[in-house]
Amino acid sequence: MQDALFSGLFGALTAEHRMTYIANNLANVNTSGYKRDALAFSDTMAYYAHDEIREPLMNVRSKGIFPEQKNVARPRLAANKIDFAQGAMKVTGDPLDVAISGENAFFRVETPNGTYLTRDGHFVLSNDGTIMTPQGYAVQGDGGAIQIPPRTRTINISGDGQVLADGELIGRISLVSVDNLAKVQKLGQNLYKAKENVDVTEGNAYASGARLEQGFIEAANVEVVTEMVSMIETNRQFEAYQKVMQTADSLDRAANERIGKRIG
Repeated sequence: MQDALFSGLFGALTAEHRMTYIANNLANVNTSGYKRDALAFSDTMAYYAHDEIREPLMNVRSKGIFPEQKNVARPRLAANKIDFAQGAMKVTGDPLDVAISGENAFFRVETPNGTYLTRDGHFVLSNDGTIMTPQGYAVQGDGGAIQIPPRTRTINISGDGQVLADGELIGRISLVSVDNLAKVQKLGQNLYKAKENVDVTEGNAYASGARLEQGFIEAANVEVVTEMVSMIETNRQFEAYQKVMQTADSLDRAANERIGKRIG
């Protein structure tokens, strides 16, 4: 019964990991620009040495191979990825709220640990007029941070990132694109970073069709109903794997008791 116990254990651990990702997606349903995590699963097969033999060799033996050809499958996590599908546009009317239209585009922000990427366009002004994230990270323009002059009455941000204060051009919000979104990793605080050996092309996002929408924010691309259904499904799977382990343990105990009585 060890195989049943191990299969149940692997299944339960896999369900636990899946539940963690689902819970994180639901927790960020109201986070601007959040991209959901998705998982992929596969079976880990334990092969017999003769599994590749499709049928008995009649010139060698007349009976089938013993034990029978079969695979013992155990579910495991194969991969996790970030779903960069476009989120819905939410109207805010705030001139410092800017949403990106286009999946392969990111804002650049300067943090104490370096320059990172984000999709969250909910910006604020610092005391000196610098456009920043709520965490205090300066939004980068083509020439560095963008500062709004004092006593500016109107701020306009065009689709190609130009920032105008009272009609005067003061900078351009930089949008970058990544050559392979599968190589982008999350860092927390709604920040991203390209993995090693991945090119980040500055300014190319506008050329490839990305646009900015002032007065909007991009909502998280999390479907609450879908995630709740997945949560219920995962919870039931976990309970089923628990029953498999409990049943296997009960059968092992019963077998041990019978063997003990016969030996005694």
